[in-house]
Amino acid sequence: MSISTHILDTATGRPAANVAVRLEKESGAAVAEARTNDDGRIRWDFEVEPGIYRLVFDTGGYLGPDAFYPEASVTFRVADPSGHLHVPLLLGPYSYTTYRGS
Repeated sequence: MSISTHILDTATGRPAANVAVRLEKESGAAVAEARTNDDGRIRWDFEVEPGIYRLVFDTGGYLGPDAFYPEASVTFRVADPSGHLHVPLLLGPYSYTTYRGS
């Protein structure tokens, strides 16, 4: 199983580098933590069970101490643990959105 994410700063049109991201189980137990690379990306390769997971993005650490959204959380379901899931984040100072990527 691989899970990846990519953060695009929609205000600058550039990848958001060095953003802390935590992957959690539905229970809140941490599965993995990493920081986005210079291209705003993280990829984890490991075994996971089917279930509900959450990506927690430290948007305040990236946008600054007065960030309207100090944290963004995206909850998703792993149905097929043998595949790949890409869960990107489009981030602006007053909004964020996500989608299932490929």
